[in-house]
Amino acid sequence: MSDYRYHSVEPASYGGDYASYGYGNNTNGGFNGYFEAQQKKNNRSKRVVIACIVAMIVLVAVGVGIGVGVSKNSHHTSAKSAESTSGNSSVVSQTDPNDPSTFIKNPALKQSFYGIAYTPYGSQLPNCNNTLEEVITDIQLLSQLTTRIRLYGADCNQSALVLEAIKQTKVDMSVHLAVYPIATDAGAAYVRQRDLVQSALQTYGTDHVLGLTIGNEFILDYLSDNGGASQDPNSDVGNAGADLLLMNITDARSMLQGIGAKIPVGTSDAGSYFNTKVLQAVDFGLSNVHPYFAAQAIDAAASWTLDFFNTTNVQAADALSNKPTMYIAETGWPTKSSSAAAASDGPSIASVENLQIFLNTFVCAANQQSVGYFFFEYFDEGWKVKDVQFGGVEGWWGLFNADRTLKNITIPDCSKSS
Repeated sequence: MSDYRYHSVEPASYGGDYASYGYGNNTNGGFNGYFEAQQKKNNRSKRVVIACIVAMIVLVAVGVGIGVGVSKNSHHTSAKSAESTSGNSSVVSQTDPNDPSTFIKNPALKQSFYGIAYTPYGSQLPNCNNTLEEVITDIQLLSQLTTRIRLYGADCNQSALVLEAIKQTKVDMSVHLAVYPIATDAGAAYVRQRDLVQSALQTYGTDHVLGLTIGNEFILDYLSDNGGASQDPNSDVGNAGADLLLMNITDARSMLQGIGAKIPVGTSDAGSYFNTKVLQAVDFGLSNVHPYFAAQAIDAAASWTLDFFNTTNVQAADALSNKPTMYIAETGWPTKSSSAAAASDGPSIASVENLQIFLNTFVCAANQQSVGYFFFEYFDEGWKVKDVQFGGVEGWWGLFNADRTLKNITIPDCSKSS
């Protein structure tokens, strides 16, 4: 899922969310019909991105304003939808209401996940309704599940908001910051977000930063827009997209060097869509691997995910001279659908019960195998349910409901991989 919350998703996905993962290209098994369904989802996400670009000037003004005053943002009262829980009191209690680090832990939450995919609510253009108060609540909850999160982009100053929330909550949490470039905007989205990331790093340093991800499903999107997602990511078209992305990756390294920030630089893409030229130029790769969209039965979903990732991504990366570290960027199971037609992947349905099965069979197994992964995702994205561009299962991938209440699930109790 192309979750930039322009969509993974995504962005944010940025996370949300999602596109074709290319499982049909892999020799592990054919998934006929998968490309067509997923490419339609990807095309819908593009229209959202294009609409967002129109608001670029608004974003720049908002980003600068928030960048200057992020520490004062905890009392921001911009309008929010009904899906968003305002403030800490309804879902997280603090012994000192003025000190976010005094939050009371929920015994139902266990720090079993390697990582979780996250986009702060309201981090989509053009409105930028995210607030420090809500991000603090999210970090308080997320820190009880994991010590790592990944973002999908930097719009609406989410990099600084997340790092400020980590600072105020004093939790053990690190983040993959991200920039979500767009191939057709002459670099505007990249530059805008790069500058926001740079400002956040200059303010907060890198103590809680795992790395910087440039692009989310960029190659998949480029192929989809230039002849179809069934193309080889290393074809002439794929390499043309890679050349665009590589310019951003090179520039990002230069920016980091210029400010003395020593963090790894990587990219994220879908399943089988990593371009070799790109992988040879990065320190890490984040791979979206969704068994639901690959028409896997729930009982086999976890083992298929781990096998696909190892065969398609880990082994391919290990064959390169730079040996980039590979992680699963997104994996999970939807719990609901806004349409009956999308409620089943064929063998299995979107349901809370099946999310529980996937949690039970994937999390501890991945931890035991020392697989780095970011579970998709933190909470349901209610805006996708109402947005006509999405529908289906797009809004229902969270461990938490949109109001930040835990779904009727039991979090696995096992040690996360280090």
